[in-house]
Amino acid sequence: MPKVKFFATLREITGKREEIIEGDNVGDVLKVLYEEYGEEFEKELKERSMILVNGKNIEHLEGLKTKVSEEDTISIFPPAGGG
Repeated sequence: MPKVKFFATLREITGKREEIIEGDNVGDVLKVLYEEYGEEFEKELKERSMILVNGKNIEHLEGLKTKVSEEDTISIFPPAGGG
């Protein structure tokens, strides 16, 4: 089971810095997180978030089908705000 690290607003929504989540790929892990943290979490992620597996952006791997194992760390960054 991979370790998932949350940052910024996602940390506020989950109330956690990290969590161990069961899943064989990134999509499976996100599905569990959507069920656990609901619509607010899902909406935040779908607005241009960045997801890294062991420091590599999943856009350069296999996207949501990127395989993960218990040695892997998934880092999820919400969209950056600013002005």
